[in-house]
Amino acid sequence: MMNRRDFLKYAASAAASAALPGCAGDGRYVTSSNLGVCSWSYQKPLDKVAEEMKKIGLKRIHLALQPFLEGGSRHGAAEGADALERVKARLASGEWILSATMIGFPQEDYSTLDTIRKTGGIVPDDVWEANKKIIVAGAKLSAELKAPYLTMHAGFLDESSPAALKKYTDRIKFIVDACGSAGVGVAFETGQETAADLAKFLPSVPGAGVNFDPANMILYAKGSPVEAVRTLAPWIRHIHLKDATFTKKPGTWGTEVPWGDGEVDAPRFLAELKAVGYKGNFAIEREGGNDRTGDIALAARRLLGA
Repeated sequence: MMNRRDFLKYAASAAASAALPGCAGDGRYVTSSNLGVCSWSYQKPLDKVAEEMKKIGLKRIHLALQPFLEGGSRHGAAEGADALERVKARLASGEWILSATMIGFPQEDYSTLDTIRKTGGIVPDDVWEANKKIIVAGAKLSAELKAPYLTMHAGFLDESSPAALKKYTDRIKFIVDACGSAGVGVAFETGQETAADLAKFLPSVPGAGVNFDPANMILYAKGSPVEAVRTLAPWIRHIHLKDATFTKKPGTWGTEVPWGDGEVDAPRFLAELKAVGYKGNFAIEREGGNDRTGDIALAARRLLGA
């Protein structure tokens, strides 16, 4: 149960959101039928993830494919073919409903903003050929699992020169084509650039969508997530529900916090999504803190009003 302090804080926020035009309040917009979790947030084997999801009454899952692919263990330690068969069985039985899949790349270093700028996503040249294989394998497995979208961090959009921008654009097109050939949509994670820069770029790659993570915009200091919703609305395919506070020291990471405790302004963020007509899925993500399982459960209670 939510403690008194949390209840009073979130009740006040929910009341504020209900007063906004076009918003019926969090509990009537985000429901158990469109809310899920990111599998990697638990930092547990997928069988344990299934147990935790049952405890909070959620079936939708944003599934990291790293346990079954090359690409490092940041989003889940390797699991065998038998674990993949259990994933398929959960999906077939309806125990799980797949909102999207996700891949990462082994060279990514999130130690600092500078290291991830250099190593993130599709940017590094020396690993591009290897990462192409991960992308193709991810698209194939996503299709096998009947995922509507494959998501990933593409890395920083480089507009420093026409040649750099062309290389980045060509690589994004490769991903869109690989997913399209497999019959899967693709959604790139927000955060590394401003919404305005992303909206300027996306029309150059038809078929590219966005996995909107509001906390990432704060963690990377790239603007207000609430204001970004209308800018990116045509491309939003999937939503991460994660919260954060802005850094007080430019050039360093912001701080991730439990959903509803940060500067995303959760009620207004959800109200804005409702106002632009977003009707897709939401996935709770938690990548920091000392009690991820507890924080995920807290987010579910706050979102569902339980």
